[in-house]
This record gives sequence, C-alpha cells and structure tokens, in this order.
Amino acid sequence: MATQRTRVKICGITDEEGLFAAAEAGADALGFNFHPKSRRFIEPDEAFELIALLPPFVSTVGLFVDASVDRFTDIEEVCPTDMTQLHGAESEATVRACGPSLIKAVRFEAGSIERELKRWEAVEEVDAILVDGSAGGAGETFDWAALGALRAGMKKPLLLAGGLTPANVREAIRVVRPWAVDVSSGVESEPGVKDRGLIAAFCAAVREADRG
Repeated sequence: MATQRTRVKICGITDEEGLFAAAEAGADALGFNFHPKSRRFIEPDEAFELIALLPPFVSTVGLFVDASVDRFTDIEEVCPTDMTQLHGAESEATVRACGPSLIKAVRFEAGSIERELKRWEAVEEVDAILVDGSAGGAGETFDWAALGALRAGMKKPLLLAGGLTPANVREAIRVVRPWAVDVSSGVESEPGVKDRGLIAAFCAAVREADRG
C-alpha cells in the first residue's frame, strides 16, 4: 500500500478542452509552457485567460527553459502562476532569482543524477525536483529503479516525468514512489493535442497505484 497520495500534473495545456479535461479528471496541477520552441507553447496572455476558467484548488505551473530572469519576470507580470518550473540548464543564480515556489527539472543521467539531486536540494528557493528522461516533452522513460533507490535520501518532494502513460504510470509509481507524476505527451492524441480519454485514464491509473 502507498503511504501517500500521488499528485498529478498535466503539462502543456493550450486550450479549454485540455484544461477542463484535466480538472475534471482530478489533476492537482496544470502546466503552461512558455518556451517558444515547444510545440506546446502558449502565449502568456492566452494562458492567463485559461487560468481564469479553472475551478478552485487546481494549481498552476509556468514552465520555462533557459529563460533570462527578465523574460521570466515579464511573463510573470502577464500570467502569474502558483509555481514556476525551470526545465533547462539554468544556473543556480538564475534559479534563486526566479524563486521561491519553484520546481527545478533535471534530466536523468546515471552518472550524474545523484549529484544533481543533491545540488538542487541545497538551493533554498527550490521547493521540489522533477526528474525527466529527456530535456522535456520527448516522452522518454529511464531507469526508474535507479531513481527509486535515491528517493529515500531526498528531503524535498520528487516529481517523476518522462514517457509516462496510462499504461505504465502505475508501475512507475510502484518503483519510484514519487510525490507527483508529470505527463504531457503521454496523454495526447497527437503532438500538442490533449486527449480527454487519455487524461482520465492516466488519473485513474494513478489512483489505482495509490490503492496498491
């Protein structure tokens, strides 16, 4: 049996259909991608309009990749979110400047993951660490068992991403026991297009995993 409820973040929301599908399925947080090169990019003013439609108690996350502090600040003024996710190779100085209420994403590399986890746990402004199988959005899984072996030593919440789908998220939770799971491409009917049925199935699979 799981000892906690696994939170769910649906990332890459770009329209009302995806937004309401995620909220109705029980997602805890929705991610809005402000990286211009992403196929899931959304303009800050459009994201702000979508966020205004959300029901209570659904958190919002703004995703940035190697953005300058000035760009981060400019977007935050247009579309403030509950949390910020930095998904690039940001320096510690940049991360501190963009905090608090911050999720730092790192890519799983067997030779460096333990060092990266310790690095970002030491930064006060980082509230949680997300581990992905790629630079983000590519849907690549990785060695969950290796990450699971490191999780017990972590003090900050661990978010798991990378290649998660309704079919494999239950096993991923069993192995890693993350605080939350983060999915984007795994609940899409085509790149950048969220699928209501897949979102519902993903959230249901997470609940099943928590029941053991």
